[in-house]
Amino acid sequence: MEKTNKQMLSEAEIELLKEGLKRSYKERFEMATRLYKIQQTMSKASIVHKPFINK
Repeated sequence: MEKTNKQMLSEAEIELLKEGLKRSYKERFEMATRLYKIQQTMSKASIVHKPFINK
């Protein structure tokens, strides 16, 4: 089973997973909080186009 999981992940993905394991719980929480706040802001955002006015 482990052999098939390793084949599915590239070397870069494995390095990212190893790097993620080195982070503390506080760092993980802060990152998750930051991403959640960004997601909340983006879900409320609306794109408004104002036409250019020549004077």
